[in-house]
Amino acid sequence: MRDQPVEVDGITVERDVPIHVGDGTVLRADVFRPTEPGDYPVILAMGPYGMGLHLADGYPANWRRMHESYPEVAHGSTGRYQNWEVADPEKWVPDGYVCVRVDSRGSGRSPGFLDVLTALQARDLYDCIEWAGQQEWSNGKVGLLGISYFAANQWQVAALRPPHLAAICVWEGFADHYREGARHGGIACEFVKGAQARQMFTVQYGMGSRGPTDRNTGRPVAGDVDLDDDVLRQNRRDLYAELLARPVNGAFYQERTADLSRIEVPLLSAGNWGGMGLHTRGNVEGFLAAGSELKWLEMHGDTHFSPFYNDRGLGLQKQFFGTFLKGEQNGWLDRPPVELLVRHPGERFEPRFEQEWPIARTEWTAFHLCPETRELRTSPGASGTLSYQPEHEDLRFRLPPADHDREFTGPAAAKLRISSATTDADLFLSLRLYDPQGTEVTFIGSNDPKVPVGLGWLRASHRRLDTDRSEPYRPVHSHDSIEPLVPGEPVDVDVEIWPTSIVVPAGHVLELGIGGRDYSNQGTRIENAMYPTTGVGPFIHTDPQDRPAEIFGGTVTLHFAPDVQSYLLLPAIPAP
Repeated sequence: MRDQPVEVDGITVERDVPIHVGDGTVLRADVFRPTEPGDYPVILAMGPYGMGLHLADGYPANWRRMHESYPEVAHGSTGRYQNWEVADPEKWVPDGYVCVRVDSRGSGRSPGFLDVLTALQARDLYDCIEWAGQQEWSNGKVGLLGISYFAANQWQVAALRPPHLAAICVWEGFADHYREGARHGGIACEFVKGAQARQMFTVQYGMGSRGPTDRNTGRPVAGDVDLDDDVLRQNRRDLYAELLARPVNGAFYQERTADLSRIEVPLLSAGNWGGMGLHTRGNVEGFLAAGSELKWLEMHGDTHFSPFYNDRGLGLQKQFFGTFLKGEQNGWLDRPPVELLVRHPGERFEPRFEQEWPIARTEWTAFHLCPETRELRTSPGASGTLSYQPEHEDLRFRLPPADHDREFTGPAAAKLRISSATTDADLFLSLRLYDPQGTEVTFIGSNDPKVPVGLGWLRASHRRLDTDRSEPYRPVHSHDSIEPLVPGEPVDVDVEIWPTSIVVPAGHVLELGIGGRDYSNQGTRIENAMYPTTGVGPFIHTDPQDRPAEIFGGTVTLHFAPDVQSYLLLPAIPAP
């Protein structure tokens, strides 16, 4: 039942507001608005994580780390309404915005079948936008804001063109469900297996008293009814089981991937260099492919949550939405289309504006893999072969240190000739940085505190390229068929390495790793961590159902010869 509005510290709060969507389902929303009557722009988010679950209750380690690193997040806010990956109403409502949070169907306090990122859910979000745009407290302009899931579904609904949608801010949100969310280079990623178990199924509608409690209302986050486990299982789709059953791209993944060319609204796409495994690629690809005339790309570092909530991130969001939801003349329209926080070791970032992506002055440089020295050189090395056992070792090729700093910012790729002792091989590529003492230099990533410079993946049987979409620096694989290897017979493969940025200081070494398993470092122990943190966070690829040892455990061989293209292509940015 819908609550009566209450006024708390200058904010009118309405709980469990009903929103009737197209098929008659009633979704529930919490609305935070100014107490003064008026017409206000709306900031809206819809997702499956339970709008009543406080960030500190659901994600205590992240809450602590964010406030320790950025005490400013607590300034001007009691934090009582701060939820995972969505805007803090206490930072927005005083500036004249209405904040609306919606539990997607089957989640939190909204009944229905839990099936995420479907076409139906995109229509639900469309209906929520139209509802918000026509309320008496609305000025008719709705903006979408949120991280990850609350960003990914923005691509989908914006392509449907709801009339009251005025702008979107896609903060670390993937765009291509197959290539970014489910299967990296064709290899099944186990992220969704853990995410749905710990973040979605725990707040599925009907968990009721067995689920978490809303600290503000004392009511169950996941509905006022208790459904038994069998009913709950019948009321949801196991997304991980679906992706395991679907190794090639098709209708299932396409339903969850937007036609980006149909997007018309102004957009800000904000990505994270350390978001390899889910979001980095999507923010860049979404920016490039969106049909919007007014669009901006911003790339940052640090954790998944701090850049969104800290003063810099909040300032960007408010300047962007102030322009398109309020009509403010605040200088945003004079902003260049691309802002990059260029990454240096030691978590130092140098902000720089650019006019395009990739950067036009990029010097695309092919560094050849030399088998005799294990170095990366600008000229090919000797003929020969190098082999490795996928589960136990990898091959390393080092770019010799220079006496000056070198910047590499943009997409990267590798071209290799490989053979396998079996009918397939999974290739895991990593870019790593080492200081003059030989110690690896890692970076705070969005989902792991020690990530490498870059990552790339490819299943050799998925090596066919989509030639219409591919570039030498960004190979795109069709993933529409499986072409097994002939054991021992070499084939050429192109491996995409997700966009990156690194200034390699003088004396430092950049290294390419090639192997058959996930990158891993010594790891970091984090209290209340949701998963092990050994360099790739939850984005692991170890499921034996997808990677049976008899196929993916065979010896892999790299082949080299004067007429063989075997190189790492890096985006070198010339010094000013």
